[in-house]
Amino acid sequence: MLRHSVRSFVRAGRSLRLRYADAGEGGAPALVSKEELKKEWKKVAPNLDLPKFPGDLLPARQEVPSSIPEKVTLNFLLPHDSLFEKEEVDQVILPATTGQMGVLPGHVPTVAQLRPGLLEISKDSEITKFFVSSGFAFIHANSVTDVIAVEAVPLDRLDPEEVKKGLNEYVAKLAAAESDEDKAEAQIGLEVHSAMSGALGV
Repeated sequence: MLRHSVRSFVRAGRSLRLRYADAGEGGAPALVSKEELKKEWKKVAPNLDLPKFPGDLLPARQEVPSSIPEKVTLNFLLPHDSLFEKEEVDQVILPATTGQMGVLPGHVPTVAQLRPGLLEISKDSEITKFFVSSGFAFIHANSVTDVIAVEAVPLDRLDPEEVKKGLNEYVAKLAAAESDEDKAEAQIGLEVHSAMSGALGV
């Protein structure tokens, strides 16, 4: 019984390979549809369940609208919280490692790494500002933008005096650092506090 099943699989595989070869002459090989594969499977293994396809395990992909939407749909997530979920906004400005990136409806699909800096969300003439430490932004073809940040703080909760104090502290630490580890730690602190200082304009 097992030997018969194996032979049937081999014959089916040869049949599919021949069809690939015939269809592929002078161009790319033709793909076998899922329905055709199901039909062939039932012929050679009627008592076995059809194997799962990778696409069966994924959620349905949202359709790309035929026209550009009027709004950006924003999801802004932290490890411990969700700041915005399916929020329709006018624009998002991201502190990407390549520079400030503005996201409007219809933006080209992009993955951007975030650096410490100011993230701005514009909605109905109001601008909400956050300071983010790092993370990633995923901009999809359907005008959905997913922002995943390690840390994010509303800009108005940052104390300018504390930021100045921290900046001076890390400047001194970097100047006094002797080991590579101390230099790296001071450099990171200096970078973050410089970004906060720039965001606050102090």
